[in-house]
Amino acid sequence: MSRLTPCFETLRDSGRKAVIPYIVAGDPTVASTVPMLHRLVAAGANVLELGVPFSDPMSEGPVIQRGHERALANHVSLTQVLDMVAEFRQGDQVTPIVIMGYANPVERMGYADFAAACAAAGVDGLITVDLPPEEVGPLNVELQKVAIDNIFLISPTTPAQRVGTITANASGFIYYVAVKGVTGAGHLDSSDVGMHLDVIRAETTLPICVGFGIKDAESATAVGAMADGVVVGSALIDTMTVAMESGDSLHDGIEKAVTLLGSIRTGIDNM
Repeated sequence: MSRLTPCFETLRDSGRKAVIPYIVAGDPTVASTVPMLHRLVAAGANVLELGVPFSDPMSEGPVIQRGHERALANHVSLTQVLDMVAEFRQGDQVTPIVIMGYANPVERMGYADFAAACAAAGVDGLITVDLPPEEVGPLNVELQKVAIDNIFLISPTTPAQRVGTITANASGFIYYVAVKGVTGAGHLDSSDVGMHLDVIRAETTLPICVGFGIKDAESATAVGAMADGVVVGSALIDTMTVAMESGDSLHDGIEKAVTLLGSIRTGIDNM
């Protein structure tokens, strides 16, 4: 069992919802990534989602795409991302970490070697954006050997009959994409989200977390009333980037993103 299951059980038993920040490993700098993860936990994060830099992050909007570009300019590889997780684990053995990326780097490493390296580093879950559930069997075999959860995306355009296929191959939690398109795009319609969550819950008892449209405490609270957790990525990266482009220091830019996450935590806890 990974750290995800007991984390969500504890939250459920206490009547709380998960707050899951996403950042790109190595953005804005390699040295700032692990300290930022610790700061996000201190601000109220329950699970951390760490993006693996990729040259063609097709599901990402412009904000996160630029984060990937900055991380690649810093020469961050999948191996270095796992090194960052291992470094984080030196100070935190409790908070679950999910890495989110694309199939190519995983396939190049090989499923067995990848799963073993993730387990050694302290990874709890994996999201592979471009690996469909129909093709995930060989990877799942290796992940299950080391108790790493395989987490899948379900979107507003996912056919109802395919939801069961996805949930049957998933573990840890389900990631529901609240808006059509890439990260950071579109307007979040909470009533539409609720309808789709009902469809998913008819197929699985896994926790359901919602992302791709959480920008602030208001949107997080609207979704948190229906979901088991919220994922916030573009808003954090944009807050940090805009601050630094406006002349703030790296430290101050990160702190503004951390403050935003703290406001989301407070909003959800007070709903």
